[in-house]
Amino acid sequence: MTQHKKKFSFWQIWNMSFGFLGIQFGFALQGGFMSRIFQTLGADKDTIPFLWIAAPLTGLLVQPIVGYLSDRTWHPKFGRRKPFFFIGAVLSTVALFFAPYSSALWMAAGSLWILDASINISMEPFRALVADKLPDSQRSYGFVVQTLIIGIGTWVASNLPWMMTQLGVPNTAEAGVIPDSVKYAFGIGAVVLFGSILYTILTTDEYPPEDLEDFRRKNEASRGFFAGLKEILGNIASMPSVMKKLGVVQFFSWFAFFTMWSFATPAITAHVFGATDTTSSAYNDAADSVGNYLGTYGLVSMFYALILALVASKIKINRKLLHLVSLILGGIGFILIYFIPEPWMLHICFSLVGIAWASILSMPYAMLSSSVDPRKMGVYMGIFNMFIVIPQIVAALGGVNFLYKFLFGDEVIHTMLLAGTFLILAGFSNLMITDKKAIHD
Repeated sequence: MTQHKKKFSFWQIWNMSFGFLGIQFGFALQGGFMSRIFQTLGADKDTIPFLWIAAPLTGLLVQPIVGYLSDRTWHPKFGRRKPFFFIGAVLSTVALFFAPYSSALWMAAGSLWILDASINISMEPFRALVADKLPDSQRSYGFVVQTLIIGIGTWVASNLPWMMTQLGVPNTAEAGVIPDSVKYAFGIGAVVLFGSILYTILTTDEYPPEDLEDFRRKNEASRGFFAGLKEILGNIASMPSVMKKLGVVQFFSWFAFFTMWSFATPAITAHVFGATDTTSSAYNDAADSVGNYLGTYGLVSMFYALILALVASKIKINRKLLHLVSLILGGIGFILIYFIPEPWMLHICFSLVGIAWASILSMPYAMLSSSVDPRKMGVYMGIFNMFIVIPQIVAALGGVNFLYKFLFGDEVIHTMLLAGTFLILAGFSNLMITDKKAIHD
C-alpha cells in the first residue's frame, strides 16, 4: 500500500471517520437498551449476560476474516475498505430497525447477534482506513477524531428514548411489549447508521496498492479458504509484543464495559431509583434516566476527545501514560456509583467513565498502528478485536456473575464495583508497554 506522507486536515479526517457516528448509534442503542428489552421480555438479571454471548462469539470470527479480506480487496471505483462499510451498513440497518419488535427472548437475542455481527463488518475496516491514510505523526490525532465522532453518537443515541418520551411518545407498554419510545429510538438509529456510513463512502477516496500487479499476483498465489486460514493463524502466532501487552489492557477494559452494558440498567434502576417492576411507570422512567446518564459518558468522551485532538495536533503525547490515567479515572467513576447519595451524581460518575471510554477508543489503536506491518493493517486490526470479544465472552459465560458475587455480594449494584476494579487493573496494565514507538507519535 502506498505510504503517502501527506498530512490531512481536521475535516478530511472527519469525513473519513464520519461513519463511526452511525456505528456508535448502533452500539450505544445496543449497549444501553438491549438489557432493558431482555428484562421487558422476562429475563432475570443473572441470565442477561448469557443472552449477550452470541454477539462477541460472532465478533471473534468475523473481525479477523473481514480484516483479512479487506487487506486483499482492491477495486478502482469502490476501493479497499468501503465495500465492507456498505455491506455492514445494510445489514446493521435492518437488524437495528427490527430489534425492538422482538416478542420473545430468543428473537431479541438473535437480533442482538445479527446486529453486532453486522456492525463489526463495518467497524474494523474504519479503523484500518484511518491507519491506511494517515502518516504515523497523525495517527493519535486521527483516532482521537474518530473518538470525538463516537462520543457524539454515544450521547445522542443514549438519550434517544428519553427524547422520544419528552416529545410525547409513550415509554410504557403492556407486559412483554417494548415501549414505543425505544422502538422510535432504534428506528432513528437505523437511519443515522446507514446515512453516516454512506457519507464516508461518498466523500473519501482510498489509496491503491503501491504495486498493483504484485498485489494481484500475491493474492492469486494465496487464494483459497485454507490459505487464508493459515495466514490468519500465522499472523495471530506472530503478533508483535506490543499487541500482546495491549491485549491484557484491552481484556480488563472491555470486561469492565461489557459489565456496564449488561448490568447498568438493572443495577442503577434498583439501587439508585428503587424501581424493579419492569411494567411500572417508575421503572421505565428510571430506565430512561439511566439512558440519559449513560449519555453523559458519551458527551464527556466527545469533549475529552476534542481536547486530545487539539493537543495531539500540536505536540507529541505519551499514549501510555494518558491511557493509564484515563482508565483509572473511569474505574473510580464506576465504583462511585455504589456510594452516591443522589441520582444527579451519576453525571459525575459517568463523566469519569467517559474519560476512560475516549481513551479506550483511541490510544490502543494509535499504539497498535505504529507497531504492525501497514500491508496487514486490516487483518491485525481484526485480530486485535479478539482482545475485545474474548473478555466479553468470559464475562457472558459467567465471569461477571461469579466474580461480583464472590468479591462483593449478591446485590446487582455490585457489578459496578467489579467494573471499576477491572478498569483500574486495565490502567495499571499499561506499565507493561515499553516500546517507544508505540508510546509516542
